[in-house]
Amino acid sequence: MSEEFSEIQGGGSLILAWQIRNKRVLVVGGGEVAAGRILNVLNADAKVTVISPRSGLNPEVAHRIDKGQVTYHDRKFEPSDLDNVDMVLTAIDDPAASTVIWKLCKERKIAANIADVPPECDFYFGSVHRDGPLQIMVSTNGNGPKLASIVRKQIAANLPVDIGAAVQKVGMLRKKLRKVAPDIEEGPKRMGWMSRVCEEWSLEELVEMDEEDMDKLLGFYRPDSVPTFEEVRLGDQAGDYAFDGSFGWWI
Repeated sequence: MSEEFSEIQGGGSLILAWQIRNKRVLVVGGGEVAAGRILNVLNADAKVTVISPRSGLNPEVAHRIDKGQVTYHDRKFEPSDLDNVDMVLTAIDDPAASTVIWKLCKERKIAANIADVPPECDFYFGSVHRDGPLQIMVSTNGNGPKLASIVRKQIAANLPVDIGAAVQKVGMLRKKLRKVAPDIEEGPKRMGWMSRVCEEWSLEELVEMDEEDMDKLLGFYRPDSVPTFEEVRLGDQAGDYAFDGSFGWWI
């Protein structure tokens, strides 16, 4: 019996969660598109510098400058602005100037995104839904930004309310599980058990789960078994379990 493998489609982008905390990001431009780019990189904890004449600032960009959220230079781009920069984002209504910046970035091997010019982009910005630690990005590889926004909104509309909180709770549960089963050799078993919890509990149940539920759930920890949400909620009411706080087990 032959195995089935995914077909290679080609023509796509490698979608990654790029860690740019404390990286130096240069934004050239101060309009509406720049405002969105600035928000994206600030949410990723980057150190942002904005280059734009004040006369062209969007109200949101001006707000971030006034609040000291970005470093600002009231002028047009200069080649020296690329010194010690990790990423460049341009959003200006000057195709020729944008191309010059892009070529300079190529010479210096700096990752760049030139707004509305897909051939001059090392990466694209997709349409992103954000709820706490949860980030969902839809990309059309530069073909239809508006369509990406429509698809993203439809996906978000079908998610449970507070799904971001559920993600945080699952992260907390993983940390607690490491204390219950700390041995390195338990790693694959822990991963498998966490996967089963995420698969067998509904998203709504994960949203509703509180810290007391987590402790009860961990009391049932066995690599080959995951109790239902109802069993966790009703277990102590039946008097079947008592929590031993020193070891994190229900006995």
